[in-house]
Amino acid sequence: MHPGIYGMLEEWEDGDQEINMDFLLPTGIFLKFPVSRNDTIKHIKEMVWRNARSEALFSGLGDPDGYVFTCINQTAEREELEEEFRRIRDVKPFMCVLRLVAREGNRQEKLTNTQITQLIGKGLHEFETQKNHEVNEFRTKMRTFCEEKALERQYLPWQRWLEYSFPCDLEPCRTPSGFGSVKMKSSKIFINVKFEASDESFMLQQDCHDLPVALMKSALKKKATVFRSLRQEPEDYILQVNGRWDFIYGKHPLCQFKYIFSCLRNGQNPQLTMVHHSTVSRFQEEQSRMCNQMFKSRSLSRPPPLPLKRQNTSSLWSINEPFYIQLLQGSRVNADEGMKLVVQAGLFHGSELLCKVVTSLDVTVCSEPLWDQRLEFDINVCDLPRMSRLCFALYAVIEKTKKPKSTKKKNKKADCPIAWVNTMVFDYKDQLKTGEFLLSMWPSVPDDKSDLLNPMGTVEKNPNVDSAAGLLIRFPNIRPHPLYYPSLEKIIDFEKNGDVACTHKEEHLKLKEIMDNKHYTEFFEDEKDLLWKLRTEIREHYPENLSKLLLVTKWNKREDVVQMVSLLKKWPDLPAIHALELLDYSFPDPAVRSFTVRCLRKLSDDELLQYLIQLVQVLKYESYLDCDLTTFLLERALSNRRIGHFLFWHLRSEIHVASVSLRFGLILEAYCRGNIHHIKILNKQNEALAKMRALSDFVKSGSQKMTVEDLKLCIRQETYMEALSDLLSPLNPSIILTEICADKCRFMDSKMKPLWLMYKNPSTPGDMVGIIFKNGDDLRQDMLTLQMIQLMENMWKKEGLDLRMIPYGCLSTGNKMGLIEVVKNSDTIANIQLNSSNSAATAAFNKDALLNWLKSKNPGDKLEQAIEEFTLSCAGYCVATYVLGIGDRHNDNIMIRETGQLFHIDFGHFLGNFKRKLGINRERVPFILTYDFVHVIQQGRTNNSEKFERFREYCEQAYKILCRNGMLFVNLFAMMKAAGLPELTCFKDIQYLKDSLALGKSEDEALKNFKVKFNEALRESWKTKVNWMMHSLAKDNRA
Repeated sequence: MHPGIYGMLEEWEDGDQEINMDFLLPTGIFLKFPVSRNDTIKHIKEMVWRNARSEALFSGLGDPDGYVFTCINQTAEREELEEEFRRIRDVKPFMCVLRLVAREGNRQEKLTNTQITQLIGKGLHEFETQKNHEVNEFRTKMRTFCEEKALERQYLPWQRWLEYSFPCDLEPCRTPSGFGSVKMKSSKIFINVKFEASDESFMLQQDCHDLPVALMKSALKKKATVFRSLRQEPEDYILQVNGRWDFIYGKHPLCQFKYIFSCLRNGQNPQLTMVHHSTVSRFQEEQSRMCNQMFKSRSLSRPPPLPLKRQNTSSLWSINEPFYIQLLQGSRVNADEGMKLVVQAGLFHGSELLCKVVTSLDVTVCSEPLWDQRLEFDINVCDLPRMSRLCFALYAVIEKTKKPKSTKKKNKKADCPIAWVNTMVFDYKDQLKTGEFLLSMWPSVPDDKSDLLNPMGTVEKNPNVDSAAGLLIRFPNIRPHPLYYPSLEKIIDFEKNGDVACTHKEEHLKLKEIMDNKHYTEFFEDEKDLLWKLRTEIREHYPENLSKLLLVTKWNKREDVVQMVSLLKKWPDLPAIHALELLDYSFPDPAVRSFTVRCLRKLSDDELLQYLIQLVQVLKYESYLDCDLTTFLLERALSNRRIGHFLFWHLRSEIHVASVSLRFGLILEAYCRGNIHHIKILNKQNEALAKMRALSDFVKSGSQKMTVEDLKLCIRQETYMEALSDLLSPLNPSIILTEICADKCRFMDSKMKPLWLMYKNPSTPGDMVGIIFKNGDDLRQDMLTLQMIQLMENMWKKEGLDLRMIPYGCLSTGNKMGLIEVVKNSDTIANIQLNSSNSAATAAFNKDALLNWLKSKNPGDKLEQAIEEFTLSCAGYCVATYVLGIGDRHNDNIMIRETGQLFHIDFGHFLGNFKRKLGINRERVPFILTYDFVHVIQQGRTNNSEKFERFREYCEQAYKILCRNGMLFVNLFAMMKAAGLPELTCFKDIQYLKDSLALGKSEDEALKNFKVKFNEALRESWKTKVNWMMHSLAKDNRA
């Protein structure tokens, strides 16, 4: 082993050759023999038994199943290798030593724990070593909840179980308006149907508006006629898409199923299989067996009930004394000598500062500064709201001395932020905290003092306790016994109906004016007083404006809190899309969040999936582990496996983020406990992603230039072929990635060398399914942008406008890595232009290149439809990229399918963050609409204004639809502030979206503004051409 290198991480990846390993047996015998890196733990155990036969004390060994190997893993922890079908190269022991020990405890439980640990990327022992009552209670409660859901699922009728396992993948409209803009000449469609375990298939003609049961009746009738067999009932069958875990069933017209709709638009015949319900029932029985094994293996005894709290307690609301804490000392503080250390403390309720910020005395810089100072806040204990958050900032100050001529002015202090930390004033059981707390702090990033406190940040302590700065504080024992915040029932009991305030007509008119302006959130003091005075009026006539009332509520005044909580109990439920904004960190009150989750229960599964990215992000705003939102998401995930799949990956992709690692890890554990059978499927995906990452590292870090042939050679190894084949796609769990085709795989020539992986398509011989694996790029911004494009497409379709968008699949799966769907039969505009020109300098100005390319791909009558596809999709992307402020638009990230659909890729810049060069904005148009696009739209004829005007109408119609739904986009982007995306960190970043959607303006004003932008994009398109030429030249030079 080389000096300074410890462990064997790299050695485990070196080919298939053997490696010498040491084995320590419980009999005291030491064995040493070579094993293959590809050997499973089970096979190695068999080899140990064979070799031990010739050794002393062999009779002392019992049955092999009574023993388990242990090793020291790469994180220097002892690991029991319960999962015996893993290969030794995947275990990667720190050293080549395995110790055999007698099995103890519950094997099934240990095996499940091992699988969950491997899957979520976090050891379950980390939760146990926390020795945290809140963590332990949350784990117990969620495990019970999730396992009960799993038991309920076992007794579902087979059709209900089908809805859980394979939910229908549907278009947003029950009856799509047409397929493209060209209406169908006939509603009749041809569908190829075969029966399982049979090679015979029938081509059936069916009305596309028929229900699946009608197609099954036709298939059974045809089968009975051809084979002269007994007629069977359609209720005994279900239709499956060939080669996919995608089923066609229920009371939806055939044309609403995405697979069939896609086939019809692309001129293909759907390929389906009739599957007997007994086949589906076998899957259900297999899953039930797995669950039963787990439940039987667990001890039937439940943990004893928690002791009753609040024996001798006092109500918090009886304490009319100022709230204070004792600032004791700091630890591991790193700052320059000659500076002074200061602590700033603020009490917040959401984004609202409850009282004046308190600042400590300054002390001399040292590693462990001592304050021992009482910090008193200008608020009484009785007025502390339940979600009071104590925010600290540690910073250094230095005296800046002025030159002698300015001695009249006092010396100014310059602040140097060091760290921040937040903690709740009440614990998870509603008790006012007492005693000492050591708070591990997070390093600061803001530059100015106004941003030193970070109330939006986590209340978790920094887990890197050995290196993080720390603050030791003490909450006082205000009374000799615990103080609790009153329960919701007691709060409502406190309500005083009071006198009904006398109101005037002018006040009602002013209220209507404020309520009608949906985007009004900044209020003057007299307006705040008016809103509060007329709060009952708001509930009765303007309930959707609840957020405005919550923003003006005085949360530092318990009488107002009582009124608000009581009012909320009688508040009518809001539409789910209006309730989403109440999940922002500005609304932390538990009654508000419970009300919000109650409203979210109305979301359909498809709607929930549409907003799932945001719902996962706002979990970061929750102050305690056990909250209504977590329970709601787990409940829905355990009722629909597609939701469960994406919830898992959205959580798993951020498990490396220290501030959420504990919370997300606990939710992932709970989900796995309630979905034991899903662990195997997800682990297979996890294993494949690990191999993809290994391949990516191999390509990027080669000492000599790697070739595509080197990559193919690596993929052909047995371990890679096995890991990368036969899995469900993380991008879409309905798609089966059966067999990777090494000969078709390659890596791309961009900076991060993304892997282009191709799979054989089982449903269509000769066809391929492709995915791109990216390692080194944060895909979350692309994922968010594509989610918004998908949402726009759904809105347009519901209004009868199908703009042929391609919101291709994109999923972040870990720290700066993830997957992207390959859109087949497509090319970049840059390549199309370059292939039709002699040089990169002139390629961008060849206006005939796109039209000629489309003609070559769509001969004869097909060209008209291809141009229509181009026109529709170009309109959709013009509007979408303008509204979202998509930047860095050049001819290498705009693509066209051979069918004519235009689409954009690579969304590294949005919300108006356009690329600049030497301080000059390189992108000076609202969206991309070049004359070669217009040339295609006008079918190559300069006088074809009718086609162009129709294109303009598509754009305007699409824009108006988005404006009518503007607040939903703003709310969804606002919920993403917690994600930490560089271009989306605060409300200022969302201002671009408000402007582009013309929020606060009438529809006529908004449309007038868009027409100006449209004409500007067309008039200034020559600048886009110049930008494209410069991009092509730069790329040509790099090559």
